[in-house]
Amino acid sequence: MPSIDEQLAYIKKGIVELIREDDLRERIAKKGTLRVKAGFDPTSPDLHLGHTVLIRKLKHFQDLGHTVIFLVGDSTAMIGDPSGRNVTRPRMTREQIEANTETYKAQVFKLLDPAKTEVRYNSEWFGKFGFDEFVNLCSKYTLARLLERDEFSKRYAENVPISVHELLYPLVQGYDSVALECDVELGGTDQKFNLLVGRELQKDAGQPPQIVLTMPILEGLDGEKKMSKSLGNYIGIAEPPEVMFRKIMQISDELMFRYYELLTDLSVTEIAALRTQHPMEVKMQLGRMIVTDFHSAEAAASAQDQFTRVIRHKEVPDEMQAATIPPQAWSNGNLRIDKLLSHIGLADSVTDATRKLKSGAVKINGERFAGLGMENPPAELVIQVGKQWRRVTQ
Repeated sequence: MPSIDEQLAYIKKGIVELIREDDLRERIAKKGTLRVKAGFDPTSPDLHLGHTVLIRKLKHFQDLGHTVIFLVGDSTAMIGDPSGRNVTRPRMTREQIEANTETYKAQVFKLLDPAKTEVRYNSEWFGKFGFDEFVNLCSKYTLARLLERDEFSKRYAENVPISVHELLYPLVQGYDSVALECDVELGGTDQKFNLLVGRELQKDAGQPPQIVLTMPILEGLDGEKKMSKSLGNYIGIAEPPEVMFRKIMQISDELMFRYYELLTDLSVTEIAALRTQHPMEVKMQLGRMIVTDFHSAEAAASAQDQFTRVIRHKEVPDEMQAATIPPQAWSNGNLRIDKLLSHIGLADSVTDATRKLKSGAVKINGERFAGLGMENPPAELVIQVGKQWRRVTQ
């Protein structure tokens, strides 16, 4: 196992706050192997790169030989995390939570080693909680302390409703650390209040308080707002390789280095050395690394090749109208390009589309296409007919 100084240098890459570094150093020296957890509420079926910032940091602890706990918040998801919210979250059904949990596990193990990861569910303990135990947990914190949390204090001051079950969330998340006897808990900066509650509940339970490590919220493709599916500035880790690669190539040169810091295992020294190289090549390397993580090296190479052929060398416009393949364009498992062109507005009719295809006026992914059908089309088609462009996905 690396020295304590080497471990701390690796662990601290990209973090916002460490409470407290001296405690972490002492805990490693005393115990050697620490119990490190991060909790994820399965509130949506798919993860994007913003979610993987915490998973990547879990991987760093795992690389160093520590025990990593991937906690599925199947009970806390029933409450809904109020972090960053100015309104009450709609409650989820148990069926939604169970379905999302299965997709989460499949996605996180693209980074974490499943053989070395302890997967836990907080329903293990909360499903057995009796009324007396729940009342006892609620007695550990005052309403005044809970209202110190930014989201609650703002809503209270603005007379925005706060449901009682939302107030319970920090206590419930904090108790997870007691149940798992955690040494370290990771969370985003918006989770700091909850993580500190965990420390206090552990003290009350006679456990050493956990070390808290917060990670930044990853900016999306626009470089300003946090990555979010609702804002459309996200890169989904289940998206096709060519889509992921193209999106990464859209980010700014400066944001690229932040992605290197938060989404790769490169050291600070290695990242600094990249700043002396050509930005386009450095960004392509980033695209290959991320696509490799979630797909394969072969898929990454293919995605880069497509990007180079179609986007870089063919002068494809950065902005173009997007479309999806309509069901009517499929025939016996093959994609009918003539019908597709008609449906997405690149031809006036199927007959007009046939004429354009036969005359060589249609380019798909940078190559002239004269046929009427396509077997096994790629996940994304960039289609040009004259001066009109469409980005079409399945």
